Amino acid sequence: MTGTTLAQGDNAHQPPPAPATPTEDYAFPENRLKRVMDDPEKTPLLLVACGSFSPITFLHLRMFEMAADYVKLSTDFEIIGGYLSPVSDAYRKAGLASAEHRVAMCSKAVEKTSNWLMVDTWEPTHKEYQPTAIVLDHFDYEINTVRGGIDTGNGSRKPVQVVLLAGADLVHTMSTPGVWSEKDLDHILGQYGTFIVERSGTDIDEALAALQPWKKNIHVIQQLIQNDVSSTKIRLFLRRDMSVRYLIPDPVIKYIYENGLYMDDGTTQQANEKGKAKEESAASN
Repeated sequence: MTGTTLAQGDNAHQPPPAPATPTEDYAFPENRLKRVMDDPEKTPLLLVACGSFSPITFLHLRMFEMAADYVKLSTDFEIIGGYLSPVSDAYRKAGLASAEHRVAMCSKAVEKTSNWLMVDTWEPTHKEYQPTAIVLDHFDYEINTVRGGIDTGNGSRKPVQVVLLAGADLVHTMSTPGVWSEKDLDHILGQYGTFIVERSGTDIDEALAALQPWKKNIHVIQQLIQNDVSSTKIRLFLRRDMSVRYLIPDPVIKYIYENGLYMDDGTTQQANEKGKAKEESAASN
């Protein structure tokens, strides 16, 4: 499925109210945001990926690059930035390292490998779980209300379209009755829309069939080079003392061993001697 705009229909964009700030020292990261559009005729786009990232993998990062290619070749959007938003500790998912660790790993993953991806701490520093719809409202508020959109370069500013970037498994949960509320689905897919990256073993057409009211706002991106690495598999490899090199970024591997993460069923153990030895070995190679 391709498209050039997100259909607003009856869900015309309404500025969200100011979301509650988790801590007084929170600051929205904007150091890699594009300041001025290259083409004022296009629609500015902000990609937001929400997830556990426990730990972050190369596939999480590749999703942004696949989306960037799709935007460039198949749409009239122009990307102005991309954000990773790790879920809060209140999500209580199995294998979930603390928000502090997950934010650190995401930051290390993009620090030297990207010039447009950023990590936002608004969601993970909340003590309460924040629904995806509210997280997207937060980004919309920061970009369009606080900053007034983006400079088009011709003396005017444009509102930025915030979009959820996710894997095909998310669409499957959205199409499963009882998992998402109709209100949240309409808010996410009606006001913001989503870019979905296909994944092997997932029947995307079946999932989309149940989301017909919002199909114009759902952009499906083909994964031309199949990659099914997952955080679950990474944690399993680590528990079995298997190599995860070339599956996740080296700085993330180093951080995992320094902090003894995922070495057993727990996720916050102190680094043991084996972990330290593997870290030193990886650093010397």
